[in-house]
This record gives sequence, C-alpha cells and structure tokens, in this order.
Amino acid sequence: MIAAVELAEAIGIQPACDLLCVSRATFYRRQKPKGPRGPRPKPTRALSETERQAVLEVCHSERFVDRAPAEIQATLMDEGRYLCSSRTMYRILDEAQEVKERRDQARHPVYVKPELCANAPNQVWSWDITDLKGPVRGSRFKLYVTIDLFSRLVAGWTVQEREDEDLAKDFHRQTFLQHGIQPGELTLHSDRGPAMISKTVATLLTDLMVTKSHGRPHVSDDNPYSESQFKTLKYSPGFPGRFGSIEDARSFCRRYFHWYNHQHRHSGIGMMTPASVHEGRAEEIHAARQVVLDQAFQAHPERFSKGRPKPPALPSPAWINPPKKEIAA
Repeated sequence: MIAAVELAEAIGIQPACDLLCVSRATFYRRQKPKGPRGPRPKPTRALSETERQAVLEVCHSERFVDRAPAEIQATLMDEGRYLCSSRTMYRILDEAQEVKERRDQARHPVYVKPELCANAPNQVWSWDITDLKGPVRGSRFKLYVTIDLFSRLVAGWTVQEREDEDLAKDFHRQTFLQHGIQPGELTLHSDRGPAMISKTVATLLTDLMVTKSHGRPHVSDDNPYSESQFKTLKYSPGFPGRFGSIEDARSFCRRYFHWYNHQHRHSGIGMMTPASVHEGRAEEIHAARQVVLDQAFQAHPERFSKGRPKPPALPSPAWINPPKKEIAA
C-alpha cells in the first residue's frame, strides 16, 4: 500500500491502483484508519447477571453437573421451565472456563516401555498364547509357549481347549519346577492378554518371587521373541491348516518342539540349537567349528579370498527394547 500511495502522488490514484491491482476502495480506506473501538453495547435481549448466575447454578447442580447444555435445556423444557437457549448456556459456561467434557472419561495410564536384557539362560523368559485351528471352522485350540530369551529354548508348552488363568498358573508352576527356577532369578515377560494380567498368575509369580513384565498395549514389538517363535512354528513345512483333535495338536507340537530345541539351527544364536546354548555348550561348539574351518583353510587357502574364515559369532545378550545410544555432540 505504501507503493500505491507513492505512485499515486506521481501519476494519480486511478492509474496507480490499476497498475498495482489495488482496489480504490481499499486505497481510500487505508488512508483513513479506524479509531479505537468503543465498548460493545449490551444487547437488550441479553440475560441479566442474576439470570446468568441462575443458569450456572443449574449447570452446577448434582443432577446436571455431567450433562451437556442441550440435554439440560431439553430436560428443563420437559419440566415446564426455560432459562435460555443451549447456545447461550454454552456461552455462559465458556466465560466461566467450564466448556470441556463434563462426563467422567476413562483415563488410560502411561505404560512404561519394557527394557529387558538376558545375558544367560533362565534370566528372562517370554510367554504367549496363540490359536491352533481345530477340525471345523470356528474351533480353536490354545497353544501356551514359554521361550528363554537368551538361548531361544522353548522352556515349556501346552495345548488346551481354552485360554484360562488357572491353566496358565498350572502351566507356569510345572515349567518353573522342570527347570529348577530359584526365587529372585527370573523375569517373566508377556503381553497384556487376559491370562497374562490375571490376579491368579500374578499371585503365583509373587509367591515364587518371579518378576513379571508386560508389554505396552497395541505395541507389536514389545514381545518379539514369542511372536517370532510362533511365526517359525506356523511357517514350518509340516504345519497343518487344521488339527483333527486336541490330541492331534499335542502330538504335532511334541514332535515340533523337540526338533526346534535340539535340531533347529537358530540364526539369532550363532546358528546353534537352542538346547546347546541353554546347556552352556556354545563356546565348545564355536571352538570346534573354528577347528573345522581352520583345516579347510589350510587345505585350500586360495578358496578364501577374505583370509581365515570364522564361524558365526557366539550368542550375544538378548534385548527387548534396548536403550537408544546417545549420539555425542
């Protein structure tokens, strides 16, 4: 607008406005700025202070304290009483800084991100329950599985007709006894399924001094080891689409978990079997593999362009949500 004023002094207002695409009305209005606004007059139909206070008292009453203005107005009209419009009621509440959700809302707690580390077997276990399809559509069997984070050993499993906290309690008790778990040495991690957060299971863990840990709701990577193990199970070559009976499912799982623990070479633990790592034979196997590779290298060094070969690395600490490394400035 300053350019338009300066140009208008030289060539006139109309040409200057045309050249700069400025409306003449805008040009003249900017030359006469408005003065300060006076107080806005109160509308004649506005509620008096006494009436406004009466509206607030009604909104604050016990029966209307959690109701919306439109509902309050409708209820009063059904009782033959009219105070003001619902919009006016909203405006009065807004001026009193009370326009918000008036009903009690569920407040979700802030869930702590689990950070667990296993440096050896029987330090951290993870457990979960998955469905196995039954003989007819809609039928399901429940497979309970506990896995050791460090060794990836399936420490225990059971197939049941349903997910149940008492079944979960008996399953854990038997697994703890089988592996000789001592009080205070184990953390048991899971998601927040009904059986996982049940008081029955929590009481058992407290009695046995087993630390319980839970993933956050709707966070898929807070229980990665159990999820990965279930994927390995269901994508295995012999896994059937459906099981003919619960005994059929148990028979398959018995064969599968024996293979998984004693024959399956796991990429996460240096291509060793979970049982060998759990039993503490990882270093022995690693050394024996190095001997085999050294013999192959001595026989044909030209076949190893990168020099002396090394076997897959020994199993390293297993983490659930490792802490992020701070980048130095």
